[in-house]
Amino acid sequence: MALTRTRAPIAAAALLVAMSALGARPALAAPTAQQVEAVFLFYFTQFVAWPPAAFADPHSPIVIGVLGDDPFEGSLDQAVAGERVNGRPIVVRHLQSIGDAASCHVLYISASEAAQLPQILSALKGRNVLTVSDLAHFAQTGGMIRFVLVDQHVRLRINAQAARAAGLTLSSKLLSAAVPAEPGES
Repeated sequence: MALTRTRAPIAAAALLVAMSALGARPALAAPTAQQVEAVFLFYFTQFVAWPPAAFADPHSPIVIGVLGDDPFEGSLDQAVAGERVNGRPIVVRHLQSIGDAASCHVLYISASEAAQLPQILSALKGRNVLTVSDLAHFAQTGGMIRFVLVDQHVRLRINAQAARAAGLTLSSKLLSAAVPAEPGES
């Protein structure tokens, strides 16, 4: 599948950042899907606008939470190390329960939490939390951004309606990077 002009720059940037954040050289092996997903999680902080009430104060960090088993093996921590978005530092928190997720701005829901997905999404209703996962049918069940592999490349399926319901504004650049769902897929 060829990238359109709007998707190519974001995908290329994500790949280059993933490689540089991990100290890789272009001649070395390509980054894993999890490394690319980690970089996308960082990029989401730049392409999503949260309402001011989502932060305790103007200097509060943007919190990326990982709920359940961490598939990133440190690459998410490396991708955000020392980064700031709109003057806010970015921090990663590894969570074991949904109760800890209320303070997150971006929440990656791991495959280990698949059985609890309906309860997790229900608990986050009305909160300004961008939900992200690679679970099947994630966007159909109310999740906001799903990572999918298309021709061995990480792509995005976006449920913009769920994001709007959470009070989040997704950049048109982020929306244009999404690929349409295949029949029966989300």
